[in-house]
Amino acid sequence: MRVLLTGGGTGGHIYPALAVAKGIKGKYPGSEFFYIGTARGLEADIVPKAGLPFQAITAEGLTRKISWPALRAGLKSIKGSAQAWQIIRRFKPHVVVGTGGYVCGPVVITAALLGIPTLIHEQNAYPGITNKLLARFVDKICITFPESAKYFRTKAELVHTGLPIRPEILQVSREEGARLLNLDPGKFNVLVVGGSQGAQSINRAVVGMYPFVQSRSDLNLLHLTGKNGYGEVCQMVKEQGIDLGITGNITIKPYLYEMENALAAADLVISRAGASFLAEVMAKGLPAILVPYPYAAENHQEYNARALEKNGAAKVILENDFTSQRLLEVMELVLTNPAERLAMAEASRKMGRPGALQHIVECVTALAGI
Repeated sequence: MRVLLTGGGTGGHIYPALAVAKGIKGKYPGSEFFYIGTARGLEADIVPKAGLPFQAITAEGLTRKISWPALRAGLKSIKGSAQAWQIIRRFKPHVVVGTGGYVCGPVVITAALLGIPTLIHEQNAYPGITNKLLARFVDKICITFPESAKYFRTKAELVHTGLPIRPEILQVSREEGARLLNLDPGKFNVLVVGGSQGAQSINRAVVGMYPFVQSRSDLNLLHLTGKNGYGEVCQMVKEQGIDLGITGNITIKPYLYEMENALAAADLVISRAGASFLAEVMAKGLPAILVPYPYAAENHQEYNARALEKNGAAKVILENDFTSQRLLEVMELVLTNPAERLAMAEASRKMGRPGALQHIVECVTALAGI
């Protein structure tokens, strides 16, 4: 089976595509893959390192308003479509899979017009402009959140698969994760994730909450500041005269490559609302306090967060309302209401799709006629 993959710009679009390739390869070892992206996106670096053949085409993000940038994007899409046509004719894929980003536009539409089965995956509760456009052309749409279905005008089959997560996320026990991070599994462990680049507002609010954490011997706090935020957090701790060694129940790290250990040990997560991370949180059945990034494309993080909130899996605090005091109020509400906390965890678990990768692989192979 030959599978053409496309998706780019951010890791949230690239890693699901690579996960699908890995899942198909595991089930059908003889499968061949080709990846189309752009030269400017992260895929130009990530995909070749993952060992997949890669070629960049010309593409630019679409806009809704008639303007010179919109015209330029249209002209680039035409050129990109011609380039995609050449690759498709040469590779002869049985199926084309798009995982988001504007590069998917010319690739998926060209494949659909050539009569090749096509599938797209939408990570967020509110679809991006490219996927909403492609919905009119593709054969199948895999979605992470059921809430996204209402935004697609399509005759394509909609399948609630969830978002692929790394297998190791489900393989670490609470005791093992806590031991590897030097945390006490008998305490209530709060995981704060500022994101790989850091989230200044989250970091500042959480540092303001440090005295409360130190006053509670039943709490542990693991604060992942992001690489860009680590220095500022350490400086804030110093300026405020906070001695982390007094109680030893606050751990600050810039980044954690083994996130599976932190999620295994956690009882509550405080984070942004990116789809990839939320998929892992839900797969582990963790309650969350979410602070959506307000400048995410089409405000998709708030839609993601609201989807969890609506189902009872999370509490949402918007950026404009996010302070140490507000965070402390919400966290205390969760801490002091075990029944509600358990209900949140159960709701999160029900939303999780640990078998997402297998389900998507089945959708892809069915389209390919395998």
